[in-house]
Amino acid sequence: MNTIKKRPIINQSAPNKSTSIINGECSNILNWDDVRFSWAYPKYKKMLANFWTPFEINMSQDIKQFPELTKSEQDAFLKIIGLLALLDSIQTDYAGKVADYITDSSISALMIILAQQEVIHNHSYSYVLSSLVPKQKQDEVFEFWRTEPILAERNEFVVNGYIDFAENPSAENLLKSIVFDVVLEGLFFYSGFAFFYHLARNQKMVATSTMINYINRDEQIHVDLFVKMFKEILQENPELNTKELSEFVQETFKRAAELEIEWARDVIGSKTKGILLSDVEAYIKFYANVRCNQLGYERPFEGYRTNPLRWIVAYEQVDHGKSDFFEQKSRQYTKVQIDNGFDEL
Repeated sequence: MNTIKKRPIINQSAPNKSTSIINGECSNILNWDDVRFSWAYPKYKKMLANFWTPFEINMSQDIKQFPELTKSEQDAFLKIIGLLALLDSIQTDYAGKVADYITDSSISALMIILAQQEVIHNHSYSYVLSSLVPKQKQDEVFEFWRTEPILAERNEFVVNGYIDFAENPSAENLLKSIVFDVVLEGLFFYSGFAFFYHLARNQKMVATSTMINYINRDEQIHVDLFVKMFKEILQENPELNTKELSEFVQETFKRAAELEIEWARDVIGSKTKGILLSDVEAYIKFYANVRCNQLGYERPFEGYRTNPLRWIVAYEQVDHGKSDFFEQKSRQYTKVQIDNGFDEL
């Protein structure tokens, strides 16, 4: 197994521009005009341009609408928020662990920005819940990852891949953990995103769905960043590009799609009017194919080359900067008030 070394805090004998993305030499002094990878600075600027905070979202209309949702819609809403909170929590920690082993100061810096964005995502879930439900219910939602069997199985799938890298850092385990990262950010969020966008197109919970859109936009950038890292590692270390890795990638996405479909059946199922479970399942397989192909491998599912949820494309691909996509007007900036319960978190 190929060893992997941590990046020193400072290396006086190394150049500022790194010699390799892993196991290289780098002074650890970051000069954006002297970096190894030409795509790093544009990625940095895009991540900065996407900066947002939950406080910018006015939840007043959602507060009125949440009690009007059906019982099944409320249950799905809260379960999905609970899932997203778990995924983004572990993502924050994982990004920091990856940064330790990236011997390129610019890519390491991008990992830290990514981690900060995941913290904002987690804050947004607390912000939404504190606006909509009592403190006791908030606490219950943040325990779903322990109490929901389907959630536990799918989450352990990714977590175990992260743990393998954290406890046994090697080049191979880093690559495999990146595959699990792409699963997490590029597949495991997506049936949940579809549910919120479905509410939004029916003029329900628009503020929450706007926030989900910002998170979705961030996650797309994160997936692209990890895909670039994955390919750079393989380009600089071609001996790691083995048949075993190819089979691992394809099998991982097959199993991930199965777990995501099982979750969609549970949380969306036939209870959500206006969205067919068969379309959601095809949507999940479509994205499993997309992500596997992005990493440079054959698609695991024959067919599934087009998105069956055509209406969702407008939500996923939008980039209106600081405007409210769903309402098509400037955001209403508001501070959190004491009476919405956020101070109790």
